[in-house]
Amino acid sequence: TAWSTLVSLTYKMCQWNGMQSLAQKMCLGPTPHSLIASSIGLLLVFRTNSAYQRFTEGRKTWEQILNTCRDITRMTSVYEHNVGLKRKQRIQRLLAAFPYVLQHHIQPRCLDHSQCKELESSSHVLVLNEPRSISISHTKKRGGSRECWVDKRALPWCLLPDPVLSKLGNSHNRPLWVTDRLSLEITEIKYDDNFTSRERLELLKHTNTLSKCIGHCERIHQTAVPLNYARHALRSLTMWSFTLPFGVVDKLGLLTGPVVGIVAWLMYGVYEIGHRIEDPFQGSLRLTDLCNAIYRDVMFGDRNQAGMRRQSAFRKDFEKESDWDRVGDAFGVCRTEKEILEGMLEQETVEEPELLPDDAVQI
Repeated sequence: TAWSTLVSLTYKMCQWNGMQSLAQKMCLGPTPHSLIASSIGLLLVFRTNSAYQRFTEGRKTWEQILNTCRDITRMTSVYEHNVGLKRKQRIQRLLAAFPYVLQHHIQPRCLDHSQCKELESSSHVLVLNEPRSISISHTKKRGGSRECWVDKRALPWCLLPDPVLSKLGNSHNRPLWVTDRLSLEITEIKYDDNFTSRERLELLKHTNTLSKCIGHCERIHQTAVPLNYARHALRSLTMWSFTLPFGVVDKLGLLTGPVVGIVAWLMYGVYEIGHRIEDPFQGSLRLTDLCNAIYRDVMFGDRNQAGMRRQSAFRKDFEKESDWDRVGDAFGVCRTEKEILEGMLEQETVEEPELLPDDAVQI
């Protein structure tokens, strides 16, 4: 805006001082920018569409994680007698920890230096070996990896016992380790008349879906839009907006600054949107809210009132088969909302008596 205003003021000063030839040389006309605008528009549209597809794919991946965790929880609750209460609890805790571990895998969150000093001498510190550099965190180099400190009292580390945490911390791909342990727990369920190989394969199929979701998230996070393409689009947009005042100053005059400023705001806004959403795991998606939703659904709200209400769907306490017979036929006994309203109107309608004519004789 400042550059466009300066160009418009210079143009007007040349006209006021009688330097018409110099003022005319400052005007490029709208033709060059009209020809370049289509190419820049294609660059911005392609970049924005590519970034939005990555955002949509990331959202669908986490939606699939949410649905898969719910399906596994439902099956283990239905076959609780066959799975066993202890094994069911272990599967639930692994499922509840999986989304948080996956979030840490693609978006590491380690303790900062002040938090590490407070917990350095306590037993609540868990050291994770990271195969890559982590910024804004407490890290120590050891061999070919780095250490990341987390608090064992926070989610998801509080869901797992210390022996499991030590193995999980030494793994470089922790969400994959969780799916491997889930597969082990499922394969150890013994067969009987109700739980056969069909149910086991179905649970293993859901576990494989979680493993595929890890690969999808890694592909989106580790494969960015080519840097050369992004640089070329930004340089072209900068050159176009920098020379735009010379193309419209003869028509707009002193309004060149505000008009060019609005156009540049719109164009750079589209470019920035594509830059922000090309990696949906860096703030575009609310991963913490999704992880908390999976935790509540898998752990039944940590056994709170709402969670117990959902868990009661798998219990038939104080229920009898005859209770369902008393409900009646939904197509015969129960009435629709329209029929209920019509019945209320009929009750409110009162028949008025017929009025006798004035000359009628009442007997």
